[in-house]
Amino acid sequence: MAGLAGSGSQRLHAAAVVDASVWISRFLPSEVNSPISRAWLHGQLSAGALLGAPSLLLVEVGAAIARRTQDERLATQITQSLEHEPQLLLVDVDRALIAQAYAIGIRLRLRAADAVYVAVAQRLGVPLYSWDDELIARASALAPTI
Repeated sequence: MAGLAGSGSQRLHAAAVVDASVWISRFLPSEVNSPISRAWLHGQLSAGALLGAPSLLLVEVGAAIARRTQDERLATQITQSLEHEPQLLLVDVDRALIAQAYAIGIRLRLRAADAVYVAVAQRLGVPLYSWDDELIARASALAPTI
């Protein structure tokens, strides 16, 4: 897993922004990174860390789980568990975040959702964790990877 240090002015005490690739691999044992994601997220949550993500995370995780498992009920249960996770700070995707994300997306040539995650990490001033090597490589132009 790679991290991207954000540099925003609105730090909300989140320890990190975690993208959908990490959460999805936590919930799908068939994913290659599942054991690492499960262990890392368990450690973070057990330590009381507050993890951030754009509210878009719920759509990404739910749709990916449903698509990969063909199980709408499971996808709904997982999405609802994330929605109610007290240690998950879901940042609303408002006009200001969209403006920040599209500027980042254009500059770094990122996919739309990736640009939103980078914008949230930047806004919160925390690292971004992802299994997406392309995201981390491109976002490193904005901030160093760790």
